[in-house]
Amino acid sequence: MQYHRLGKSDLQVSSIGMGCVTFGREIDRKTSFEVMNHAFERGITLFDTAEAYAAGASETALGEWIRERAIRNRIVLATKVAGTLTKQRVITSAEESLKRLRTDCIDLFQLHSWDADSPLEETLEGLNELIKQGKVRYVGCSNFMAWQLAKALLLAKQHGIVRMQSVQPPYNLVQREIEPDMLPLCADQGVGVISYSPLSAGFLTGKYRPGQDIPKGTRFDIIPGHQPIYFTNHGYAVLGQLDKVAEQSGRSIIQLALAWVLSRPNITSVLIGARNPAQVDQAFEATEAGLEHELAQQLDVS
Repeated sequence: MQYHRLGKSDLQVSSIGMGCVTFGREIDRKTSFEVMNHAFERGITLFDTAEAYAAGASETALGEWIRERAIRNRIVLATKVAGTLTKQRVITSAEESLKRLRTDCIDLFQLHSWDADSPLEETLEGLNELIKQGKVRYVGCSNFMAWQLAKALLLAKQHGIVRMQSVQPPYNLVQREIEPDMLPLCADQGVGVISYSPLSAGFLTGKYRPGQDIPKGTRFDIIPGHQPIYFTNHGYAVLGQLDKVAEQSGRSIIQLALAWVLSRPNITSVLIGARNPAQVDQAFEATEAGLEHELAQQLDVS
């Protein structure tokens, strides 16, 4: 396992992070604990959750696990505020997350998505207040476009307030929108990149095929909003090429898709989701197998 500095902060995060979106939504408390125990034992120190995940159930499970294992100072704890991002809402959300997480400080508090209705200056003021109060150490954003992150960085510099230390975008063989603008911006400004959905919410596992019914209980069944993102001509073209390279190389499509993301430059940490401990191991197996340049080129579908 490698560990990298997040942005310009003093946080060191594991190159593979634990995305906690399945906890309380797709797996129960016992299984969630098994997944977290296995992830931690394999060297994962970044645990990322959000108030929006299972209406707070993910944060609750993570907080109970941290308390039970007594490892608060051995992990980087990250969560997010969603929806309206007024100053008071940002502060209240953090305080509610602290209670569910059973801790007095969040290492990385992120804006879950852009709020066009709340002035960004006001949102940043709320984040700044949380840092002053010692309830949050660093802040970041998720699902921002490059211009939105650039605006946040500019306002922080102009007003001498908290800056974004990280951005959390989706990144996989299908979704590569961050490559032209976001990644160069982050490299230039010293902003960490915590990417998520390396398997395209499960689309790149091969369980979803054109014309077939969506399996009950899967991510695309529980969250239908994923379907328009991946069930496209481009998405199926990527999946088809992945099938072809897998057959030629003798490697699984899951391992190839994970290895591609894990080998990409300028990514600080890749968040993985899991429903069982074995799915945690998949990322490590992909890292160990690596990805030759020739194979990476073959997987490139424009």
